[in-house]
Amino acid sequence: MSSSAIPHQNRAQPGAGEEKKSLSSPRKAALASWIGSAVEYYDFFIYGTAAALVFGKIFFPSFDPVAGTVAAFATFGVGYVTRPIGAVLLGHIGDKYGRKKVLTFTLLLMGISTFLVGLLPTYGQVGIAAPIMLVVLRMLQGLSAAGEQAGANSMTLEHAPAHRRAFFTSFTLSGTQAGLILATLVFLPISALPEDQLLSWGWRIPFFLSAIVVAVGMWVRRTLPETPAFNEEDKAHKQSRLPVAVLFRNYKANLLRVVFAALISVVSTIFSVFTLSYAVNTVHIPRATMLTVLILANVVALGAIPLFAMLSDRIGRKPVFLFGAIGSAILIWPYLWAISQGNITMIFALGLLLSGVVYSAANGVWPSLYGEMFDTRVRLSGMAIGTQVGFALGGFAPTISAAILRPGVDGWIPVAIFVTTTSIISAISVLTARETFRTPMNALGKV
Repeated sequence: MSSSAIPHQNRAQPGAGEEKKSLSSPRKAALASWIGSAVEYYDFFIYGTAAALVFGKIFFPSFDPVAGTVAAFATFGVGYVTRPIGAVLLGHIGDKYGRKKVLTFTLLLMGISTFLVGLLPTYGQVGIAAPIMLVVLRMLQGLSAAGEQAGANSMTLEHAPAHRRAFFTSFTLSGTQAGLILATLVFLPISALPEDQLLSWGWRIPFFLSAIVVAVGMWVRRTLPETPAFNEEDKAHKQSRLPVAVLFRNYKANLLRVVFAALISVVSTIFSVFTLSYAVNTVHIPRATMLTVLILANVVALGAIPLFAMLSDRIGRKPVFLFGAIGSAILIWPYLWAISQGNITMIFALGLLLSGVVYSAANGVWPSLYGEMFDTRVRLSGMAIGTQVGFALGGFAPTISAAILRPGVDGWIPVAIFVTTTSIISAISVLTARETFRTPMNALGKV
């Protein structure tokens, strides 16, 4: 069968009721995924910002400043340790019992965990118990995040029209960017507080506000229907008793591809967490300046992500992803150099180009690229486990970078080498994958 004929298999002419449903369901799923991801990653990213600016001082004050920063980044990374565990658990639930159940659970778990971080006592108040409680709550955040993105991606992919799967699925990542923007905006006025007020009560406000954004997310998701692809599997009783076993038996190669491709996330955590700390604490660039760079880069990404996804619906997933991965490997060098020089103009220009434009090519395409490697029976498990193992290194990338950062104006070079290496590994992994943008939904991942 020719590739040009494949899309038409999924384009049978619907009746009036079916046409209305075909238009509304993808949009509703995309909106619910966008808002849910924004809520989830608002919660997830305020932790990263707090780790860069505050946590080293209030939870690890007995360390020297560098060691305290490394320890604070390590608690950020701990959230990624539990993500593979959550991926196995929530992937099983989502593939066996439905996408919607997973998405409701993850939203509640993330919201409760984040709110409780805002209630924590500091090291000065209760000693070592404070960082221990912080780590436990961060681990619960990790469990939640593991199922959220894979669940939302599966939901939108399986609701989307055959010829626009990347576009609709990209809304999950646009929501992630919106969550990061919201988290950074909330911290912008907080970071301007006097140091004593920031460390005593100011840092808690963004965590308390999570209760509001979680309530919004739950309201939007309450009427979201289950996906047609999952319902078909359910009616035919095709679900596996243990989807993870099927995944590891039949999809090992694609699972490994996703693991290595997901190393592209190192670019994101270095840009949003490590460079914030490096610029503020080492180069002494004002906090507000770097937070503004993060906000503007993510505003640009909000527009770039769906555009790159639309492009991949026309020319394929692989070329768009490869552009993002290789471009990020190159641009990290001048961006870190600009920070080391304290060149504000270059920081803004290169930051928007790196994170806002080039990285968005890979970021906007991976939800459809990874999801299309698996069939419906194991899609959520495959995406969750593959991405979360790969994201684990991304989570510890700020810790690794803080540890390998050298003194002096050129001390950033080992960090640039690290980011370039992981980006190239990601590109090579995707290069070996099959192109799937013309493959019908019922033929995806068939082995």
